[in-house]
Amino acid sequence: MVFFAGKMLIPDSHQAGHDPSSSSSVTTAVSHVQKGVSAAKPSLPGHESIKDTSSSRLASLNYESGSSVVITVNHNQSTLNPKDWKENKVIYSNLDSLNRTSRPNTAYLEARNLANDSLRVRQYVRPTGWHQKMVKGEAILNRGHLIAYSLSKGIAFTGSYDPSLKSGDQNNPKNLFTQTAFSNQEIQTLYESKVRNALKQGRKVIYQAQAIFDKNDLMAKGVELQAISTDGSLNFNVYIFNVQPGFQFNYADGTSRVDRSMIVPTP
Repeated sequence: MVFFAGKMLIPDSHQAGHDPSSSSSVTTAVSHVQKGVSAAKPSLPGHESIKDTSSSRLASLNYESGSSVVITVNHNQSTLNPKDWKENKVIYSNLDSLNRTSRPNTAYLEARNLANDSLRVRQYVRPTGWHQKMVKGEAILNRGHLIAYSLSKGIAFTGSYDPSLKSGDQNNPKNLFTQTAFSNQEIQTLYESKVRNALKQGRKVIYQAQAIFDKNDLMAKGVELQAISTDGSLNFNVYIFNVQPGFQFNYADGTSRVDRSMIVPTP
């Protein structure tokens, strides 16, 4: 685990717009890799403390096969101020000049924001760096939510709370990025569950997510997630590498290739 000073979701809600580019060779190669994923042991680098927690510093990090897919930021302590929770809303940042969700989205949440999965619809937004591939009928990419569908019931595209809205955030270009299925469905969901549990217990939570892009890359290299409850009982700050077992990505444009040596251990 590196310290910086500082499950499966419903598939069709993330995986619309598949490219018909799968092949038997891809399937065979990835199957070979996936057999060893759960058994692989993380090769963790030594502990170190780095004060620079900027997005540019995180973007400079490169994932190494077999290492931990999650690193803690700021000793796993959120930099958010719980006193900033004033009203139930989400601040959706505007897309940048490259149409990327490179700026943080910040949610001020309470129990009424817990959404029902049955109201999910198929996603059609094509975020930057979107080049889908299918393996055994499963997509390697998701349209990853920064602020999870399950945490955004009643939140309009403007970010304000509207009690007439019964579902969570869907097809919002300001809230979606090209994310690997592994990063989304195996890792990010663990931290979203922490937020959901806090909300179920009646706590108010500030939750922030930021896709981390290196320079002008169109695919994020990772996503930083942090949250704090107003009573301080929930507090985390992590960076998740945007990687997929059995694949290497060109983050400049989002294209990918099979790589049998890419092992990503499940926490």
